[in-house]
Amino acid sequence: MRGNLKFLAILFAVLAFAFSIHLLALDAMAKSLWDHKIVLAYVINFVLAAIILFLVLYNLKPQSAQAGFIFFGGSLLKFLVFFLVFQPSYKADGEMQTIEFVTFFVPYAICLVLEVFYLSKVLNNQSS
Repeated sequence: MRGNLKFLAILFAVLAFAFSIHLLALDAMAKSLWDHKIVLAYVINFVLAAIILFLVLYNLKPQSAQAGFIFFGGSLLKFLVFFLVFQPSYKADGEMQTIEFVTFFVPYAICLVLEVFYLSKVLNNQSS
């Protein structure tokens, strides 16, 4: 359990750093810092990553494919959230701008990469 909390702390720190860089980039481009649901995108991706992590680890058993299905289901949930929460406002003007896509995709990609890295580490240690 301690390792899982450490992972969540690392994930939070990486997302906070990325969020800061994201805001600096927006400021450098003279774009509005708080448009496009940027805070919500980072928060939702962190919360969903934490939920998916705990669901996968709770259902992790040796030689079980169930954890993989839960992980993929979690990824589907993230896309569903994107299409229900973010896309309608992003497409309200008729098109999705690159800045809108990046606002959701950056935290999504960071969470996905770190989740895969951590869960693969856990799985490799389990089989040892």
